[in-house]
Amino acid sequence: MVGRRPTILRGFGLVLLGLLIFSAACGGSGEAGWSSARHGVRRTVPLGRSVQGRPIVAFELGNPRAARRVLVVGCVHGDEQAGVPVVDALAAGAEPTSTDLWVVPSFNPDGMAARTRGNARGVDLNRNFPARWRPIDSRGSVHYSGPGPLSEPESRYAADLVRRIRPTIGIWFHQHLAVVDASEGPKDVERRFARDVGLPLRTLTRRPGSITGWENTVVRDSAFVAELPAGRLPAQAVRRYVDAVRRIAGP
Repeated sequence: MVGRRPTILRGFGLVLLGLLIFSAACGGSGEAGWSSARHGVRRTVPLGRSVQGRPIVAFELGNPRAARRVLVVGCVHGDEQAGVPVVDALAAGAEPTSTDLWVVPSFNPDGMAARTRGNARGVDLNRNFPARWRPIDSRGSVHYSGPGPLSEPESRYAADLVRRIRPTIGIWFHQHLAVVDASEGPKDVERRFARDVGLPLRTLTRRPGSITGWENTVVRDSAFVAELPAGRLPAQAVRRYVDAVRRIAGP
């Protein structure tokens, strides 16, 4: 379980604030190959609304014509929020010059607000995708897979985005195992990311209806899970993950 309960504004609230400020250029870290000047695009892309009406948004940064497209998602399970500050920092930072970077703070804002794994209807979004989907448990179980694949609006928005941009690499943050999952996805990227963030590389059990399993049927060997440690990431760790994503994304 994560640490003590933060206020809602300490995570997803930052995303809402981003809707107001992201039309302006933001400063960057000055890392080579990334520019704080407006050489590329920086735009907010509304994806839809959650079951309870909260906005779900993506931010696109960099070169929209680039062949290399990277997707980073901060939160799928609402009680696993450590990836959100990493995505917030990526969205607020420097723009890549030859990569199309898409970041989504959360596909489960209702779960974040309630500190629950599932969405507002109690569905585990990471069991709600078409790849190897099967009925799991019933409503009330934390692993409830829903009445059918893509039954939830949040899952459909994620699927629509993946189909739309067809990411070269997809990084999906979870908690609390503190490993990089090597069960599927781009092996060389997983090894490099694990090394750069200081997490072990482990092969985890493949779960039915998972979003990374499904993405890998859309774009072969593109998606993997980074399981962050339990609790909130300190600022130094957030920076380490941001830098690792940037190295993976490329200039």
